[in-house]
Formats: sequence, C-alpha cells, structure tokens
Amino acid sequence: MAQRSLFLGALLLVLASAPAVHAQSNTGTTLGTFLKIETSGRSAAMGNAGVALTGGIESVYFNPAVIGSLHRVTAQFSHLFWFAEIELDYAALAIPIQGWGTFFGSVTALNSGDIDVRTVNDPLGTGERYSVSNVSVSVGFGRQLSDRFALGGQLNFINERIWNSSHHAATFSVGTVYRLTDGGIRLGSGLSNLSTRSQFAGRDLAIQFDGNPGANGDNSSLPADQFTGEFAVPLLFRIGLEVPYQVTAKTRVTFLIDALHPNDNSESLNVGGEWSLGRVLSLRGGYQAMFQDDSELGWTFGFGLRRDRRDTDMRIDYAWAGHETLAATHLISVALAF
Repeated sequence: MAQRSLFLGALLLVLASAPAVHAQSNTGTTLGTFLKIETSGRSAAMGNAGVALTGGIESVYFNPAVIGSLHRVTAQFSHLFWFAEIELDYAALAIPIQGWGTFFGSVTALNSGDIDVRTVNDPLGTGERYSVSNVSVSVGFGRQLSDRFALGGQLNFINERIWNSSHHAATFSVGTVYRLTDGGIRLGSGLSNLSTRSQFAGRDLAIQFDGNPGANGDNSSLPADQFTGEFAVPLLFRIGLEVPYQVTAKTRVTFLIDALHPNDNSESLNVGGEWSLGRVLSLRGGYQAMFQDDSELGWTFGFGLRRDRRDTDMRIDYAWAGHETLAATHLISVALAF
C-alpha cells in the first residue's frame, strides 16, 4: 500500500507539471538550440522520454544522475540524420572509480555542410559558400548515494559558428533519480543547461559606417562592428516516471512519461513505451511534445538489439521521428559496456 501511494503521488506530481495555458512561449529566443537534439536511439524512439530511465549511458543526455548508476566502463556512439542533410555525431565515455563514483565525458558535433550564399541581388547564389558548425564538450560526475537514490552533474562547454561569426558559453546540468518501489518504478528530475547569456561576434559583423551622412568631405567608410543581442541558452526542467512491468519470464514492458518546462517554448509531455524480449530484442514507440503550442513533432518508433558476452555487452538502437512539415529524422546509436 505504501509503494502504491508513492507511485500515485509521483504520477500526480508529473501530471501537475504538465502544460498550463500562457500567453507567450518565447520560441526562437535562445542560442545553442542544438543542445536540445536527442542523442539516444533508445529514448528517441520512446517519444524522447527518459529522465527517469536508467540502465544505460544513453540516458545521461536526459539526466546526469544516470552517470552514478553506471558501474562498468561504458561508451556510446550516435549518428543522427537530421533535416536538410544536417548531421549530428555524439560520443560519450563513462569510467567508474570504486569508492568515488563514475566520471563521464562526451563530445557533440553538428555540421550543416556547405550552403550557398544567396542575396537579394543574387538569389541563385554569389558563388560563395558557408557552413554552420556547433560543438559541445562535456564532463560530468555521478554517484549512487544509496540503493534507491542517485545524483549527478554535468558541465558543458559549447561553441556555435556561422561562417566567420561565433559565440561561446558554458552550461551546467544536474539531475536526480529515486527508485520508488521494489518493482523498479523510478522518479527522475533534471535541470539542463543552466547558464549565463551569450552573443555572436566575428568579422562577418564588420561594416563600413558613415557617422555624418549629410556632410560633404567626411570619411563615409569608417570601419565599425555591429553588435548582436545577448540571448539565453535553452534551459529545460524535466520530471518523469519509469514504470516497468514483467509480463512473463522472458518479456518485459516499460512505460515512460516526462513533463517538460523549457524557457523557449510552451510546456509539454513526452510519453513512450518499450517491449523487450529477454535481453535480445526491444520494440519501442512514443509521442513527443504533446500539448506543445504549434508543435511540429509527433510519433516516434524504433527498435533495439542487444548482445551480451562475458566481458562485453553491446546494444544497437534505431529511432525514427516524424515531423509535420520537415522530413523524418533517423538516429542510430551503439553502446558498449566492458
């Protein structure tokens, strides 16, 4: 009865964090939005719900507390085929130190490829080409403080570059996971990308300026710089539940629900589920950005394959995510535990 009360209370807490009607969503008002792109094929297939999901390095993206539950050297590699031939690569490594906890590091890199420079006078292109590249390097630490509670933190250093202009920022993320019942129901929460504001700078913002255009004989081509505004990075608070259920001796289902409160959009819910056959095959589905204002997101599907050996475990996950206007995205991730 006590465990059931804990579960119901946690579920009410998650649902209470769900969307409320408000006048402004602040969409498009942040820098570093590539930080919101998912890197886990497992969670991406389940509607991007994963703040309470444990058992793998791929969940660190959603909650740094998962770092503390990794007790083996674990590596992850992901490749995302995104919109307009944009691609994202992600690599992560977790190393546990007995008696201390687990240390974590990751690198995220997004590249647009070459893009034609177009202007009003040259709509077909000027002959020049530019690219957009974003990089994030992170370090983190997590610890299992008890058999029920884990805590973790992560520090990110990010750089965004558009042609010859760029900005830099540092962000901090923190999270917790608490096992509510002996059956494995977990409550997770995470605050991602706490940071100061940042702004673009670079030689692409250089202009020629005439300080007194009405006067004759003055220098009408003074070198000057344009200043861009300062903007926040995408701060996000998540809270969610993982509810596993053992159907038979060889089959298991897991249900996930996350409530999201971002600083650059309206509140929403992500929901998903996973059906697993032993430790070999998993089928997944979900829905993301439920109740979000003018959402372009929706259904997600995917699968996972796992092979366990005496010294090495390998997991391969694939996720497909549909979008209302733009093309679907495809994410492949591989995780190895030694």
